[in-house]
Amino acid sequence: MTAETQTLKSLSSTGLPSAYATRSVTEASDFLREQLLTVIRRHTPEIEAVVRDSKAGAGLEPRQMARALQAQGILFQLVSIAEQAYAMRRRRRIEREKGHDKLLGTFDYVLSSAAASGVAPDEIRAQLHTLRIRPVITAHPTEAKRVSILEKYRRIYLLMRELESTRWTDREREALVKSIYDQIELLWLTGELHLEKPTVDQEVAWGQHFFHESIFDLAPELLSSCERALRRHYPNETFEVAPFFQFGSWIGGDRDGNPFVTNDVTRRTMRENAAASLNYYRTRFVDLARMLSISQRAADIPQSFREELAERLATLPDGAAIEARNQNEPYRQFVMTILRKLDQTLRAVNAEPTTGPRYASADELIADLLSLEKALNEAKSDAIATDLVRPLRRAVETFRFSTVRLDIRQNTTRTTQALEELWRVKTGGETPPDLDAPEWRQWLLAELAKPRQAPLPRDKLSADTRDVIEMFEVVAEMRVQLDREAFGGFILSMTRSAVDVLGVYLLAKEAGLFLDEPGVEILTLPIVPLFETIGDLRAAPAIMRDLLQVPVVRRSTRWQGNLQEVMIGYSDSNKDGGFLSSNWELFKAQARLTQVGREQGVAIAFFHGRGGSVSRGGAPTGHAIAAQPAGSIRGRFRVTEQGEVVSFKYANRGTAGYQMELLASSVFQHALKSEREEALAPHAEFDEALEEISGASFAAYAKFIGDPDLVAYFQAASPLEEISLLNIGSRPARRFGAKSLADLRAIPWVFAWAQNRHSITGWYGVGSGLKNFVDVRGDRGFELLRRMFEDSRMFRLIIDEVEKTLALVDLSIAKQYAGLVADEAVRNKIFKAIEEEFALTREMALRVTGGVELAERFKEYQARLSHRLQTINEVNREQVALLRRFREAKDEAEKEAVKVPLLLSISCVAAGLGATG
Repeated sequence: MTAETQTLKSLSSTGLPSAYATRSVTEASDFLREQLLTVIRRHTPEIEAVVRDSKAGAGLEPRQMARALQAQGILFQLVSIAEQAYAMRRRRRIEREKGHDKLLGTFDYVLSSAAASGVAPDEIRAQLHTLRIRPVITAHPTEAKRVSILEKYRRIYLLMRELESTRWTDREREALVKSIYDQIELLWLTGELHLEKPTVDQEVAWGQHFFHESIFDLAPELLSSCERALRRHYPNETFEVAPFFQFGSWIGGDRDGNPFVTNDVTRRTMRENAAASLNYYRTRFVDLARMLSISQRAADIPQSFREELAERLATLPDGAAIEARNQNEPYRQFVMTILRKLDQTLRAVNAEPTTGPRYASADELIADLLSLEKALNEAKSDAIATDLVRPLRRAVETFRFSTVRLDIRQNTTRTTQALEELWRVKTGGETPPDLDAPEWRQWLLAELAKPRQAPLPRDKLSADTRDVIEMFEVVAEMRVQLDREAFGGFILSMTRSAVDVLGVYLLAKEAGLFLDEPGVEILTLPIVPLFETIGDLRAAPAIMRDLLQVPVVRRSTRWQGNLQEVMIGYSDSNKDGGFLSSNWELFKAQARLTQVGREQGVAIAFFHGRGGSVSRGGAPTGHAIAAQPAGSIRGRFRVTEQGEVVSFKYANRGTAGYQMELLASSVFQHALKSEREEALAPHAEFDEALEEISGASFAAYAKFIGDPDLVAYFQAASPLEEISLLNIGSRPARRFGAKSLADLRAIPWVFAWAQNRHSITGWYGVGSGLKNFVDVRGDRGFELLRRMFEDSRMFRLIIDEVEKTLALVDLSIAKQYAGLVADEAVRNKIFKAIEEEFALTREMALRVTGGVELAERFKEYQARLSHRLQTINEVNREQVALLRRFREAKDEAEKEAVKVPLLLSISCVAAGLGATG
């Protein structure tokens, strides 16, 4: 029997029922697991036993261990596919059985509730008018899968979805199963790891992958979903639905700590993003031209449209040929004129010579599509206009000629260095004053008030300062060449004062980014201060109050829609103060900043810097948005989508569509509820309690991370240093090359604590905070905690996520990692503190919730863990052994032999947990 025959025999014995859609996650996972085992049996039979039983891996050679770990990593991804497919089937079942308006996370659900609660149509219109939602894809180094790997997982998901259908014959189903096998075999034969650190260009391609796979098509569908829900629940009303859901990106624009993002890289990124959107439109217009075969003999074509078409044909070199080739088909001819202009626009974007008319902006293309819609409507072809043309017009409104709105990000260290040099050049070499000195602020304000003369000669400036100024010049350049909305804003990391932001205004002025030629009135690029640490969050209201009183800032924000955006960081505040204190300080900062905005007559919009893990702000979307302070969103919401979160949300169409509508409907629901909740008196009792709990939690956490031996423990008892060997992002793990804990980026901080199963970033200090509160207040304090758990969305979210994180902690495995610490005294001291706080946090969390076992309220979460934990545990144990061998290697050859399985173990654990940093 040939190998091919054996494989087909194995596949045919899977026993797939005809009604595959009834299968559970476990059955689907087992099916995919068997396909993987069949592949392994054919190519690497010596590791099949290890994949079947991860405990059988002891004693394998490094090469075999690497393959076994790769298999476990693939298996985790296949389980995730089975779970996503099941979740999609479940949502469809709910819709069939109960109706779409009973499906959580949809506009139908939100508007059904709004109509039932008596929300007036005018209030709906007002909220729609301000609704602006923008997920921002970032290049943070937390995604270990290459694009070629993502594509194969995508095909497996689609094939699994096909298997749900009952229409297939046995022969056809067998072919589908064989196709799934083929994709898994290709996965097995493709390297999982990046052999070299990815370039920024490769990260750009990675980001664009998700637009081509799902996002380009789904954004217009989201708007249509909103319109359908409005018609259903407010049938006698009319609403205008603007393109409220757009995407942003940091890839190619995030220079903070990444020397590989240069001005040339940003220019290239912008052109590639523009080409991506234009190529998508071109494909859609080709399809539209095929479909719009309406004859002028069969339809009453408006005269104004005929005249406009004649003018357009006359301007094209091949206008007569288009007319001759599509005789009596004016709509098709019109689309062909669009295609000709689009082709020339693409050539211009690619810096190629053009030979005919092209679009100067996305607005011109939108106008053409509106003309086409109008002409079809006037010809009584309303349905064709709505179903075929409007989705394309909405795609152009959403993605324009840039695909995403690119943010530029830099930190105050770099901008201040450039400003200090400007001071020296403008004052003839004087030493600049301290940044907190009145003279520095006065100089900035004076420079901002002066009419802009000729730019400073660049040869008088250092290369670094020229680079910073050119960074702003790129914005002006690309806006003109590509799209006026090509950029989102400038994110200023490490903002410490209003003066920091004013300095950026001056740098932008030097680059000519003001609306008025003298450069004294209005800056056109939004400057977004980023407040990251606990101290920054506490200082943010005073800083913004100060900033918003500066006339040039007020004029600029008024021109930008009377809006000032503020970014808040979840990662660094967590690293700085622990999980509970971080969440509370973020909540307070938003509430206080919202009040500052009211006082100053400016809307404060928040940009949430969240990551995938709980420790970095990751939480169920609907719950996380609902827990924000009343009045803090008002329909405006920006949030980072980082690393593996992007893959999870947007790799598959079904999941992507659900995630996009979940985010949009949750923001809309929060805005509607805020109108009512703001009228209620704030719950001072809850706020006072959280302040007290947070204080005690912060003290416990600060004591722990302040231990002088913690750094030595952390570096030895986790794969912190080894994570940097994973080529999963272009950016270095540390800013400015420092090696202190204070300067370690939050991503590897969270990543390493998750790998070693301590996961302290998601719970440490919470038990101490709760116990201290009960100790001080007694039974009344405990009863208050119970009420807060029931009635405070913020407190409930904290406890929920702490409990789920605790379920991931395994102290027996953590102790094995601790065994890597050479100093016994240090090992015992730090681990004892972790054990004691874990026991306390577990006890207090269960007392508050009334539970018996951790995470027992989260059945789906428990089910996910049950499919993974046993394998993760074994990989963790193997990782400890690999770390020891890697660190004790006698030469580079021995180290290199262990390196690949070690890195695969890190990727495998990350895949199993579902998050890295």
